[in-house]
Amino acid sequence: MAKAKAKRKIRLLFVDEGSYHHEDVEIPASSLEGYDRLIDCVREDEAVLKGLYVDVARLCGAWVTEG
Repeated sequence: MAKAKAKRKIRLLFVDEGSYHHEDVEIPASSLEGYDRLIDCVREDEAVLKGLYVDVARLCGAWVTEG
């Protein structure tokens, strides 16, 4: 049986015309290793962008929510 790739849970904060909302998502843990800032990982990493749609124009924050 193939081993599942490790995932990290993160929260993305978006702003839209003065209103804020968040989305909780999972990204590959290995994607975090190449970036100093999580928000750059979400905006630029191909593995992350392949797995979910991110409206980078409205993205204003990101943080890890679980180990």
